[in-house]
Amino acid sequence: MPGTLYLVGTPVGNLGDITLRAIETLKSAAVIACEDTRQTAKLLHHYGIATPMTSLHEHNERAKTPALIERLKAGESVALVSDGGTPLISDPGWWLVHRAIEESVPVSWVPGPAALIGALVLSGLPAERFVFEGFLPATSGRRRARLEALTHEERTIVLHESPHRLLKTLAEIRETIGDVPAVCVRELTKMFEEVRRGRVSELLAHFEQKPPKGEFVIVLSARNRDE
Repeated sequence: MPGTLYLVGTPVGNLGDITLRAIETLKSAAVIACEDTRQTAKLLHHYGIATPMTSLHEHNERAKTPALIERLKAGESVALVSDGGTPLISDPGWWLVHRAIEESVPVSWVPGPAALIGALVLSGLPAERFVFEGFLPATSGRRRARLEALTHEERTIVLHESPHRLLKTLAEIRETIGDVPAVCVRELTKMFEEVRRGRVSELLAHFEQKPPKGEFVIVLSARNRDE
């Protein structure tokens, strides 16, 4: 019998935001596949978990997946975690899951936090229908095309963004989607959690005066709703 690949949700900030099932799964797995072993080590140390770790990130995922699949087929269980939140959501792991399914290895979800959901429910914008775009493309042309496609969107829009690209992204949103109601959420569940609401132009002006720090989630009202 093959082992199970567990997709384990872990805290996005506050280490207390982990389920009992997640802790038990991490303890009982043969190995934990981590986006960054240094980051996951902090969580494991906090909960006294001694399970061995192996790195699995965007640069080595395809190379390391075959060995993990062989371990799973041999009956061992593998826990997959990201640096924080739910694996595969703007994080590595898809190729491992894809190959596990192809090899008829059981895959199980151990629920946990997701920054996009936290930001969405904190935003105050309609949450019954939304579209998640993750990180926009790095190249200007592809970014612009993606944003222009979103001008026809009728659902609330959720994006991830890094601090060094936040100002550029907000400016491009204003130029394409428009000066719609928006929310920037950063440092979710941490000491300096911030939820900043306003029009895109207001958020842009704020962060021009106060340089952005930490990873951001941007939540946008659809332009069609605002009109």
